[in-house]
Amino acid sequence: MYNENFKRHSFEDVKAWQLARNFRKNIYSITKQFPKEELYCLTSQMRRATVSIHSNIAEGYGRYNFQENIQLCRIARGSLNEVLDQLYAASDEKYINNEQFNSLRIEGRNIELALNGYIGFLKGQQLSYK
Repeated sequence: MYNENFKRHSFEDVKAWQLARNFRKNIYSITKQFPKEELYCLTSQMRRATVSIHSNIAEGYGRYNFQENIQLCRIARGSLNEVLDQLYAASDEKYINNEQFNSLRIEGRNIELALNGYIGFLKGQQLSYK
């Protein structure tokens, strides 16, 4: 039986996952403003890529294998950079203003720093178990 008082670590404790989840919320919010003709193009692509970020972090955590976890974090980092690139397209097409672009870009770069830190932590853990 699951005991809520028993503290067990999970992917929800990973700072990069927490940041990525919030980023996804922000991306979903801004893409609601995009024109309807973008629904199956830029809107859909941005949403899928942003979900991929925190989903890959969670999946990697659940693998209980350092190398697989690191690889899935690298995939998450790739998805993050995909979204950051798509923000340029949204800005170029004037779907978002400069303030939105800059805020989301900074948020994305902070996730990248957290992901890089988490990858470094995992590499250190991996070495200590050898």
